[in-house]
This record gives sequence, structure tokens and C-alpha cells, in this order.
Amino acid sequence: MLNPMEKKFSLAFSLIVIAELICTSYDSLMVYHYITKPAIVGMLLVFFWKQSAHLDKGVRHLTLVALIASWIGDILLIFETWHPELFMFGLIAFLIAHMFYILLFLKHRNRHKNPLVFIGLLLIYAGCLFYILKDGLNDMLIPVIVYMLVILGMSTTAFLRQGSVPKQSFLLVFAGAILFMISDSILALNKFYEPLVYSNISIMTTYALAQFLIVIGILKLTKKQR
Repeated sequence: MLNPMEKKFSLAFSLIVIAELICTSYDSLMVYHYITKPAIVGMLLVFFWKQSAHLDKGVRHLTLVALIASWIGDILLIFETWHPELFMFGLIAFLIAHMFYILLFLKHRNRHKNPLVFIGLLLIYAGCLFYILKDGLNDMLIPVIVYMLVILGMSTTAFLRQGSVPKQSFLLVFAGAILFMISDSILALNKFYEPLVYSNISIMTTYALAQFLIVIGILKLTKKQR
């Protein structure tokens, strides 16, 4: 599945993710969190830039913008504890990232694929999550609804790639999209419902793996797949 370069990168990437999990688990190491967290998507961004020369320019640029927006979002959320208003800006950054992922995935949409059943399942999931969150959203009600709709759209467009791209690319990207949705769900529950045990581990693990799988999945495309 992974070529030699991807295997080497996955090891280095795993180490920085583990470092981030350790830093957020101990107050004495929390200061290093300001380095380790941005480094996660930062590493993916540099790796994708170096390894994506074979891709169609449109695919490459959309992926890079999505990663840059995610990286900015990570930085903004790091400082949220000091400046709570930065959470909204972080949300906007990730909203932009998801929108560019949607545009990216739509480039390989299988127009013969019927997504209605999948969309129905996503709406049931989102409805249950919203029911749990709604009482704690207050002024964030509309932004969270918009964000939920966009990430559902991102997952749906990832699903619609099936049959129009290599199976490996589809499975990696689709798994990444689902994990991204799960990560954001845990984050929302932790912030707007109640603090969750080991939320730092579950949120970051699913988020880092989501971004990794999407990037590797896109790299499995060929230049012919525009």
C-alpha cells in the first residue's frame, strides 16, 4: 500500500503525533504543544508538496490550499485558551479546508453513484449529534450547523469518488473523510456538551490519521485522473 518514501514518512509522522499526545497529557510539557501540533499538518504539507509533482495541477493546488487552511486552523485553536474568540476563526479556517476538499473530491465524482442512502445515514448521525449538542451551543448554533453541513458534504463527495479513481485512493480518502467527521464530532461534544475523558488523545489521533489518509490517498492518483 505504501511505497518506501511513504513508509519512512509515516514513521516520522507517527512520532510527531505521539509527541503531541504526550505534550498535551502532561502540564509540564504543554509548552511544546505549540510546536508539535502545527508540525503535524506542517509535515503533511511539505511531504505532499515534494511528492505530488506527478499530479494534475488542479488536484495539487486544491489539496495544498486545504492543508494550508487546516494548518492555520490548528494554529488558531492552539491559542483559543488565551483568546476564546479565536475558536470562531479556527472554525472558519477548517470550514475553508473542508470546502477545498469538497472541490477536490468533486473533480473525481462518479456521476453514476447514487449517494441518497449514504446521505440519509449521515443525516441521522448528524441529527443525533445535534440533539445532544443543541442546548450548549448558544451563540454558536448557526456556525455549528453550517460547519456540520459542510463536513457532511465533504464526506459525501469523498464517497462519490468510488468507481472513478483507483480503489486504494478511494478507500484511503474515504476513511480519512469519515475520521475527520468523527474527530470534529468528539471535539464538539467535548466543547459544547461535556468534557470527555482523554479527549486530547481521541481528537488528535483521529484528526492526524484523517489528514494522513487523505493526503496518501490523493498521492495514489495519476496525472491522467483530472
